[in-house]
Amino acid sequence: MITVTLTEPWLEMDFGRELQVLSWAVNKPGFAKASRILWREVNNRDLPRDMDVCEWLGRELHARDAQDAVTFLTSRRITVFEQSIAHVGHTTAHAVATVGLSNAERIGHRVDYSNRNWGTINIAVSLNRGLTQVAMIEAMSIAVAARTVAVMEMQFSLPTGVATGTGTDCVAIAAPRGPSEYAGMHTEIGEAIGRAVYDAVKLGAQNWGAEQWEKNRRA
Repeated sequence: MITVTLTEPWLEMDFGRELQVLSWAVNKPGFAKASRILWREVNNRDLPRDMDVCEWLGRELHARDAQDAVTFLTSRRITVFEQSIAHVGHTTAHAVATVGLSNAERIGHRVDYSNRNWGTINIAVSLNRGLTQVAMIEAMSIAVAARTVAVMEMQFSLPTGVATGTGTDCVAIAAPRGPSEYAGMHTEIGEAIGRAVYDAVKLGAQNWGAEQWEKNRRA
């Protein structure tokens, strides 16, 4: 039973059991074992330029007794998160995403975001199907592709072209260890991951865009 709990400045996705997790999160990156994933909202005051971010986060996690959790950092308002659950055959994918595009990028290019607030996209997706490590890697590719399509459909223009993501995106895939060796788009697993992540990121991006439009209208 997956539960998602908001306790500012934290967001927690609890799997109810230990799963294998693949990510490039700040805490417990790579292949890891965890029963939960955390998001920690941060701002420029939290993380001055000369701070050791990993050391700071370690203290924050220790205070929460959460050193075991795979953990994202996001400057997106933590109260604004999206969930999407996709059922395909025997597969269920549950995605949770925080989506901000204030440091959006076009693949193959970079924009100078010095001295600006950053947004970022952080996505966690949990599966009920047991995967091999190779399938976990393929599942990650599907989640990243779904993120990219959702962002591109926003048609958010940069000097370098249409945005494809942000400079600080992070994705985590969680699943039991099991026999499924494939997670491509032609499989139930790949379809479920793609749909759940696409829907969550698309809605998050739309909400971020609506917020920016309202800010510009009031300016």
